[in-house]
Amino acid sequence: MASEIARLRTEVGELERKVAWKRRRARFLVASLLVTLVSTPSLIAWNVAFADTHAALVAGRGFLGTALAVGGLTVAVICVDHLVQADPLDFRIHHQAPDRYKYSLAQLRDRLAIEREELRMKSLRVHPPLADRRGLYREDTAEVIAQLGRESRHYRRVHNSLQSLIIIGSTAMTTLAATGQQDWDWQTLSVVVLGFSVTLASAFTGYYKYRERSYFLRQTADAIEEELNAVTLGIGEYSQYGESQEDEALAKFTQRVEALRNEQRRREQQLDQPADQAAPAESPPAA
Repeated sequence: MASEIARLRTEVGELERKVAWKRRRARFLVASLLVTLVSTPSLIAWNVAFADTHAALVAGRGFLGTALAVGGLTVAVICVDHLVQADPLDFRIHHQAPDRYKYSLAQLRDRLAIEREELRMKSLRVHPPLADRRGLYREDTAEVIAQLGRESRHYRRVHNSLQSLIIIGSTAMTTLAATGQQDWDWQTLSVVVLGFSVTLASAFTGYYKYRERSYFLRQTADAIEEELNAVTLGIGEYSQYGESQEDEALAKFTQRVEALRNEQRRREQQLDQPADQAAPAESPPAA
């Protein structure tokens, strides 16, 4: 029964990955198709509306034409890839289509629901010992931590991308508004470029706090290195442990290193919080 449950767990995990891949691919295909369908009438309307304005006509054609080409090419690549891999007409002899191409998203979801229900029913009939349950919980906890980390990195990338767009857009709008009536020469252009670059760099530095992150990471690395040298040489906090007490020394070393890593994670969370919500944290020394 235990081997059967382990097999079902593996199958459920594989089906979950297949469903996630199928869902991402469907979303990408729909987005590309929408871009293609919207770009076509938009390009026609733009040509009609700005037929007498050459600069606007060329700019609009370039943007909409690029969007149309990229969207259409993406749709074509996805469709051709699906036809080649799924081979619905059996052109390729001895070709076994992968499940993620062979079955639709609805079929994979149905299979996943059936496998999950079977796993649940068989798990109800098994009552492993407490040590085994704790071991399973420990393994499941590692997967939960990995999943939370992936979700956190995903939303962090989205947030940082949008925040970067806001910073660049606001800086560019301010620069263009301030120089709208200028007579352009090389001196004016140099001032505009330098001013834009300095403002942009200042905004990114203030928001992402690169100096603070570098300082805290270096501080944590130095502290962990100090602990490693101490436990290796048997000095400092580890001078009281002899060769026969190596397990106790390693346990204390692990505890202190984990405490340093937790402190580093707490500092990173404080740096990511808004200024009005962040708790007071140690500031790096002035350069």
